[in-house]
Amino acid sequence: MSPNVQAAETPEKSGALSEIVEIIKTVVYALLIALFLRVIFFQPFTIPSASMEPNLYEGDYIIVSKFTYGYSRHSIPFSPPLFEGRILENRPKRGDVVVFKLPRDGRTDYVKRVVGLPGDRIQMKAGRLWVNEREIPRVTLPSAKEDSGYGFVRDVARYQETLPDGRTYVTNDYGTDGDLDNTGPFVVPEKNYFMMGDNRDNSSDSRVAPEAGGVGFVPADHLVGKAQIVLLSWHPSASIFKPWTWVLDARPSRFFKVLK
Repeated sequence: MSPNVQAAETPEKSGALSEIVEIIKTVVYALLIALFLRVIFFQPFTIPSASMEPNLYEGDYIIVSKFTYGYSRHSIPFSPPLFEGRILENRPKRGDVVVFKLPRDGRTDYVKRVVGLPGDRIQMKAGRLWVNEREIPRVTLPSAKEDSGYGFVRDVARYQETLPDGRTYVTNDYGTDGDLDNTGPFVVPEKNYFMMGDNRDNSSDSRVAPEAGGVGFVPADHLVGKAQIVLLSWHPSASIFKPWTWVLDARPSRFFKVLK
C-alpha cells in the first residue's frame, strides 16, 4: 500500500490567501462601522421633489441626525419590528425639518416641516396657516421664478412665516384658492405630528388624508431624524453616468447650507 501524500501549501498561496482574508475582514469591519454610524448618528438622504422649496431643492443631498429624537424601529435599515415606540425619545419642536416614514406604507421616506404638535389645532384659511386659533404672521418677500417641472417656469409668491416660538422660514405660494389653501381644522392626536411642505401648493402632506394619497398625521415612531444641513447639491439633470455633469450641474452655493 502506498503512503498518502499531502501536497504542501506553497508560501505564495498561503500569503495570497491571508491577504484575501484580511481584505474581507477590512471590508466587513468598514461596513459594520458605517452601519453603526448610520443607525446611531447620521444618515444621508437625497431630496427627490420640489415640495420643500425654497428651503430644500430637488437634488439636495442632506444629512439627518438620528439621535435628535431618539430611536425607533425606523431608525434601523428595513425597519425591522424589533420594538415599539421610541427609545431615548425627544419630541420635535414646531418648525423642525424632519425625515419620516410615510405612515400608510412604513417604507417611503418623506421630508416635511413640523407645524403641529400633539394637541394642536391646525387649519388653512385662504392660504394662511392658523395654529391653535391664531394666524401665523408672515411677511411678503420678493416673488421668484420656479420651474414647474413640466416645461415652463411660473411666478411664485414668497413669504417669511414666524411661528409662536419665534422660528422663521420662507414658503412658496401660488395663490389663495388652491385645493389645500382652505381646509377644515385638524386636531393633532397624542404621539402624532402634523407635517407641511414649505412649497405650500405643491406638497402632499398632512393636509391630505392617507386614503387620498397624502400623509395624514405622522406617528412619533415614524420619525427618522432631523434634517440638519445640505451637504451637497446638484441640478436634477446631473447624472452619475455623465461625469461632466458632476461639475457643470453642481450648485456650490447650496453646499454646507444649515437648515432652519
